[in-house]
Amino acid sequence: MEEAGAGGGAAPAPALAELLADECYADFFREDFDVKAYTSQSIHQAVIAEQLAKLAQGISQLDKELHLQVVARHEDLLAQATGIESLEGVLQMMQTRIGALQSTVDRIRVKIVDPYNKIVSRTAQLAKLQAACDLLRRIIRILYLSKRLQGQLQGGSREITKAAQSLNELDSEIECEKIEVDEMDSAIDDNDIFEAS
Repeated sequence: MEEAGAGGGAAPAPALAELLADECYADFFREDFDVKAYTSQSIHQAVIAEQLAKLAQGISQLDKELHLQVVARHEDLLAQATGIESLEGVLQMMQTRIGALQSTVDRIRVKIVDPYNKIVSRTAQLAKLQAACDLLRRIIRILYLSKRLQGQLQGGSREITKAAQSLNELDSEIECEKIEVDEMDSAIDDNDIFEAS
């Protein structure tokens, strides 16, 4: 209440000073003002009509003082209102630009990021498929050598040299497969190897 009539450190206006000095309004300026307690006290003292009349008079004086303050400082108030409108315009423009930027980012994501992620995923799948194919070729080679070795062993001593060579090749293939089999387990077990594109 005091700030409204002070006006930059000056003394309060006469009407406001009168209100501040009136004991009837003293309770309203207290920080711990309690509406219920004030009403209860007024009812207990049986001065309700008098209090209401006094409050109506005070409200009227405050309205007049507020009007005088608005008239006296209308230029500052208008300038502040204009500043607020300008700020709202800037905020609106920023929101519009942010929305446009977000739309651009979304388009870039759709055109670049999503396809890139798909390429990365498909490349990983292709690498696993190639590794699985290499493993299958080795298995086929081992099966072929095993079958050939069985035929050579049935040929008796005449095929013993060829059987030894086949056995050596088979042993070499098995050793190579043992080295890679642990790495290939994850590729074979991965469900996304056989996912439809």
